[in-house]
Amino acid sequence: MDVAVIAEGPDGGDQLRSLRDWLVDSQELRGRVDGVERSPEIGTLGPVLDALSVALGPAGAATAFATGLIAWLRTRRGDVHIKVTLPDRSSLELTAKRVSGLDTGALQQQVTEVADLLSRQQGDRDEPERRELP
Repeated sequence: MDVAVIAEGPDGGDQLRSLRDWLVDSQELRGRVDGVERSPEIGTLGPVLDALSVALGPAGAATAFATGLIAWLRTRRGDVHIKVTLPDRSSLELTAKRVSGLDTGALQQQVTEVADLLSRQQGDRDEPERRELP
């Protein structure tokens, strides 16, 4: 199963590059994270990173992705908005505001919720599931 990850906002491409670098440090995700780019606009240099595509095959990859995503969010300063879309077009939106202060219990809960979502098959939904980290 491949999931798409987008970061909204003017620095979305930079956020995605940072997340990609973070995720590929995990042995379970090495070779599973690719950038989705679009052609540069006229007058600009280089392609624009629009999304990440993460291939989640074995069950361990979903947990590694969830763990990496939450850990990365904890390192962010300010507001970050990430949307993870599954192949059936259901999605999970994570809005993190000053998440570096998450305690161990809250961190484990977030990782478990994201890993569970990625591990189970979901039907189409009209509204994306939204989670705001404390």
